[in-house]
Amino acid sequence: MKQEFYNLKINTNGQQLYEFTDQTLNWIEKNNFKNGILNLSIQHTSASIIVQENADPDVQTDLINYFDKLAPMDNRLYIHTTEGKDDMPAHIKSALTNNQISLSVKNKELLLGTWQGIYLFEHRLNPQQRTIIHHFIGEI
Repeated sequence: MKQEFYNLKINTNGQQLYEFTDQTLNWIEKNNFKNGILNLSIQHTSASIIVQENADPDVQTDLINYFDKLAPMDNRLYIHTTEGKDDMPAHIKSALTNNQISLSVKNKELLLGTWQGIYLFEHRLNPQQRTIIHHFIGEI
């Protein structure tokens, strides 16, 4: 059994989904991970990690629109408005999604479905630098 860590930095440019599946797959291949668990976590409270369809970009547009309706950018609705109109809505969206996920690695392959990708879901409007921690535990 072995453990490995990797910090993936992603620069965002506003509210959208940023796929990082390929960077994760490259890290798995580079390290010859055979079987185990990969935990992904984001160290931010205004962005999240999701596994979502990566074939049709309309899914991403619909997700953003849906979450904007759930947590509208209207400072009259919130007490916490320190960092602008997207501040509290970003925290709500993050709370409704994931700050960490675990995925299986089997026979050197990340077990994702045919149309699944791993995304950083940025909830803020302004550019940010986000860190996704990769923690692999398993056989090499």
